[in-house]
Amino acid sequence: MPDRHVISGDRQPEDLQFEAGLRPRRLAEFTGQSKLKQNLSIAIEAARMRGEAMDHVLLYGPPGLGKTTLASIIAEELAVAFSATSGPVLQKKLDLTGILSNIRARQVFFIDEIHRLLPDVEEMLYSALEDFRVDILVGAGPGARTHSLPLPKFTGIGATTRQGLVSAPLRGRFGLVLRLDPYAVDELQSIVDRSARLLNAEIDDAAAEEIARRCRGTPRIANRLLRRVRDYAQVRADGRITQSVAQTALNLLDVDRFGLDEIDQKIMLTILEKYRGGPVGLNTVAASISEEPDTIEEVYEPYLIQLGFLNRTPRGREATALAFEHFKVKPKIGNGGQPPLF
Repeated sequence: MPDRHVISGDRQPEDLQFEAGLRPRRLAEFTGQSKLKQNLSIAIEAARMRGEAMDHVLLYGPPGLGKTTLASIIAEELAVAFSATSGPVLQKKLDLTGILSNIRARQVFFIDEIHRLLPDVEEMLYSALEDFRVDILVGAGPGARTHSLPLPKFTGIGATTRQGLVSAPLRGRFGLVLRLDPYAVDELQSIVDRSARLLNAEIDDAAAEEIARRCRGTPRIANRLLRRVRDYAQVRADGRITQSVAQTALNLLDVDRFGLDEIDQKIMLTILEKYRGGPVGLNTVAASISEEPDTIEEVYEPYLIQLGFLNRTPRGREATALAFEHFKVKPKIGNGGQPPLF
């Protein structure tokens, strides 16, 4: 059974020790996302020229595309302090108050998974982002009073994989709302080449392209696959990563030429063969392959949709004509003598 975390864009424990060393520190070193970088570059330069805190930024897009990296780059470019937390960590108002009370002028304050903030914590963040103050309730009962704690002007950066779950009032506090898109193969090849140099791994251009084609448009997955291929090259080859070495290593991981692993193929073949291309409900597909519905929806489906193999419809999931062709499944006549909908 292959490791399903190989093709997940979510950060895994094994990634932590490697990402810090591979992460670019300047905007010029960050590959891809050209329009986003232009917008950030202008905002950073304007803030530097005025000697002010930069406007608040909300970054959204699939996991593994570089939201955390961009937040740290912004702090580096502004030459200011950087502090980070995440939505699930802030369980009480006091947690946020403790962090904000130590914030410094123009500092970058990064909140990952901002869509997972609890409602009362989120409400406290409103005044911090808009009015640069925190209201603290002192005492209890009839004698309770509110004390307003002023904050120095800072730059708040939020990151989310699901922009639709960020409330409109919170989203409105961010001056810049920027989307990160999946990367093109040539951009990913540049990322693989750079990471290989930092890891002291010798790699051919063709091998770097092979990894880039199989990483689902995600730099984090590209770096993860590169580490696995490097291990294979050191143990089973002469340490040099050639295209054939990369192909063999990636095939062992059950990651095909489109970056599809065993679970992707199970999902598609279930819809294509068992349910004649659909429509079929998410829970039905999940039960058929013994996988969690949330995992299918958040990890696997976005890339299958991006490839043009799958559609989400009000009636359920439907395979496309391209999926029938790629998986070499012949369309069958559905119920009532009608062919499946594409």
